Amino acid sequence: MTPPTRKKPERRTDALSRERIVEAAVDLLDRAGESGLTFRALSERLATGPGAIYWHVAGKGELLAAATEHTVTAALADGPDGPRGEIHAVALGLFDAVEAHPWLADQLAAQLAHHPSGPVALRVLEAIGRQVHALDVPASSWFTATSALVHYVLGAAGQNAANRMRARGLGPETDRSAYIGTVAQSWKELSPEEYPFIRALADQGLDHDDRAQFLAGIDLIVTGMTSRA
Repeated sequence: MTPPTRKKPERRTDALSRERIVEAAVDLLDRAGESGLTFRALSERLATGPGAIYWHVAGKGELLAAATEHTVTAALADGPDGPRGEIHAVALGLFDAVEAHPWLADQLAAQLAHHPSGPVALRVLEAIGRQVHALDVPASSWFTATSALVHYVLGAAGQNAANRMRARGLGPETDRSAYIGTVAQSWKELSPEEYPFIRALADQGLDHDDRAQFLAGIDLIVTGMTSRA
């Protein structure tokens, strides 16, 4: 009896590049989160050995930074003419990127906090700050105005992504309007003495378009900046 032949592991026939490694890392992060990004999993996905990957990236930290930069660069597309349109385009690009890549919110926050001179922080600050300058905001307020916009964009994008993840966890049969209605009803039942404002919000209704609300917040900040100017 002929012994069964072992199937040889599939090997790559094309050259491995840093770009292909980063793209595969983004895909792993999207599927399994940061804990799922290991060099073993990446080696299997790329049909190569860990040594070949280490030739291009030194470790997981560098790989996460590269995946973040790759995703942010793709998100920062040009928008309509004019600084307000450009700010909307940058903000929506990041908003959509964080929604599509839930791991991105934490990585963006980490890059801005720990690597303010790194490529990710510089790209985001430059993309928004350039438009703040174009809005004739006084130079003395550039840092404050740009920081306010960046913090709002990343905070709102991260919260939206968290909401989406929670909604998926509730199951595909969950109706968004019904869920929001349940929240509104629970707010209406709060003490009118302790929570008069929240009860008033509930009476107005909480259903809304997430992207429209997000852009309305951007416009509030921009209007405040330009009125001060």
